[in-house]
Amino acid sequence: QVQLVESGGGSVQAGGSLRLSCVASGYPYTGYCMGWFRQAPGKEREEVAYMNNDGGASAADSVKGRFTISQDNGKNTLYLQMNSLKPEDTAMYYCAAVTPLIYCSGANLLRFGFWGQGTQVTVSS
Repeated sequence: QVQLVESGGGSVQAGGSLRLSCVASGYPYTGYCMGWFRQAPGKEREEVAYMNNDGGASAADSVKGRFTISQDNGKNTLYLQMNSLKPEDTAMYYCAAVTPLIYCSGANLLRFGFWGQGTQVTVSS
């Protein structure tokens, strides 16, 4: 059974940084397709960034240049380095993964992915 556990969230002031981690267990497809999503109160869950096993990565326009996604396949861990945080980044952040049966894309992660419980990020102005 795939389990994803996020950590690293917290409260920071605008301009600050946080590094989120997502440890995957029971997921033998190391590096295939994992990503980060976020959901603010009253809003739909949205894609932040994801990456595939070719090392390719995609990020939402709202976080490009500020957030960096990376993974350590040896540790089966996905990271999200968040710099220059803004109040509008405040949300619950979730990690997602799909199996190689599913084409790697943000939409497919959102629709078919395994999910963690999330970690809260709060940015104050």
